[in-house]
Amino acid sequence: MDIKLRLTPRGQWIDATVSQGTTLEALYRQYEKELPYTILAAKVNYRLESLNYPLEEPCQVEFLDMRTQAANLVYQDSLCLLYLKAIYDVLGDVEVDIENALNKGLYTEIRTNTPVSEEQVQQIALQMKRLVDQDLPFQKEEVSEQEAREIFIRSGQPEKIELLLAESSRQEEGAKGQKPAHGARTAGRKIPFYSLDGYKDFFYGIMAPSTGYLQLFQVIKYRRGVLLRFPHPSAPDKIPAYVDEVMLYKTFGEQNRWGKLMKVDYVSDLNKVIENGQYKTLIQLSEALHERRIVEIADMITQQKKRIILIAGPSSSGKTTFAQRLCIQLRVNGLDPLYMGTDDYFVEREDTPLDEYGEKNYEDLEAVDIHLFNQNMNDLLAGKEVDLPTFDFLEGHKKFGKRIMSIGPKQPIVIEGIHALNEGLTPEISHDEKFKIYISPLTQLNIDSHNRIVTTDHRMLRRMVRDYKYRGHSAQSTIASWPKVRAGEDKNIFPFSNEADVLFNSVHLYEICVLKKYAQPLLEAIGPDEPEYSEAVRMLNFLRFFRTIEDDSVIVNNSILREFIGGSIFVD
Repeated sequence: MDIKLRLTPRGQWIDATVSQGTTLEALYRQYEKELPYTILAAKVNYRLESLNYPLEEPCQVEFLDMRTQAANLVYQDSLCLLYLKAIYDVLGDVEVDIENALNKGLYTEIRTNTPVSEEQVQQIALQMKRLVDQDLPFQKEEVSEQEAREIFIRSGQPEKIELLLAESSRQEEGAKGQKPAHGARTAGRKIPFYSLDGYKDFFYGIMAPSTGYLQLFQVIKYRRGVLLRFPHPSAPDKIPAYVDEVMLYKTFGEQNRWGKLMKVDYVSDLNKVIENGQYKTLIQLSEALHERRIVEIADMITQQKKRIILIAGPSSSGKTTFAQRLCIQLRVNGLDPLYMGTDDYFVEREDTPLDEYGEKNYEDLEAVDIHLFNQNMNDLLAGKEVDLPTFDFLEGHKKFGKRIMSIGPKQPIVIEGIHALNEGLTPEISHDEKFKIYISPLTQLNIDSHNRIVTTDHRMLRRMVRDYKYRGHSAQSTIASWPKVRAGEDKNIFPFSNEADVLFNSVHLYEICVLKKYAQPLLEAIGPDEPEYSEAVRMLNFLRFFRTIEDDSVIVNNSILREFIGGSIFVD
């Protein structure tokens, strides 16, 4: 049987011949020596499949390693199941929460009568290594609803009962006529589980074939919990350098407290709020918490008499709305901030650096006229009249004479830009003048105690809706460009998050339920013959757990969410 095969992303298609029924794993083993990294899954005719998938007819196959988001999530889910099994072997039936991304890994908490010890953490890591050495299979199997209930009760996961059984009753919604998605209810009221050496749990993603694929991981005791670390997509063959993201840890803790204040810990809790018609109160409370935090930041800036306010964050964090709302609160404090971005300080088009593919690179710091920016900011601080540039993106040159400005002796400048936290952008400006703010939507809400909501998925939903509404871009376009966006963030934004004086969490607990109404039809419009299809299916599988908030009229017009769904007073 003839197939088309692509061994690596961006690689060339080659012709291959396989016997009918050959699994993707068997095909992978034929080419393993030619591949730079371990393959974890594959796209078959643009649909994501596990390596256990048998090839029954001519098709095209694209192998995926950890450089792709899909394979990275396969590794994470498989590693989490391995981790949970090892905890069960070492500590027995204890509750475990896999909470959020932190310190280049996942932050988890093991609920025991006394805090888990360093010795116990080491025993868990050793057991994980033993299980990897045994190369045990991850087996997908179906269990009855009654057995599912017993498993969840025994493992202290009652939230899964409500979520899965309620979700299964509406499974056909948005299914696009495909075969049942991962986690879908099947005939005879069965629930699909993954099993590892007798230990069963539910994960809505797919798994690696066996534990032998999980050679790289690190388990570290961290504060009240345990860090589960693994390779980053930028370097799939090693554990990344450890960075203690203290501010991020505190922010997730704050978000957790906000969730408890709103009585929403998991998606099942959120769905109840929507079903009971109480979501309008939740929206108002969430907006009030945002406003209080912005007031606190404005007060810090005022008290410290800072004049250069630098705001940065990854794509779709809500930077524009946050900056405008911060300016309003600074005015309440008697200040009159000047708001500006760094896009007008691009170097001339002919001086723009090139990326590894020979294309113009507008993301790196070298694309910014750093000296002119610093000179202008220092002159403004000194009370001088400054001719600020306006960048003409059609011609690729800065224009002058349109914005001649000066500011008062106490007037701050609020600056938004992807490099704002990087000292390389402001080397000539006094440190005493600068106040740095990192902004990102960091959700502590998870699907259940073992299936977390990936922040990058949350941001991509925001961007997808905004791109379609304001920029005329399809969901395919957003999905296709997302890996490049993420690579730019990994290089230019995330490494500098610890440089911030404060972190603003721009997430709303309810917002995926609002975004679903806008994003779902865009994702469903992506057909099975399009390269972005597998990612669309994955996102739809994720969205199916959320009830939809159809009436979003209660969301105020200065909400960060309005920047993406429309109706914002700050975004045209």
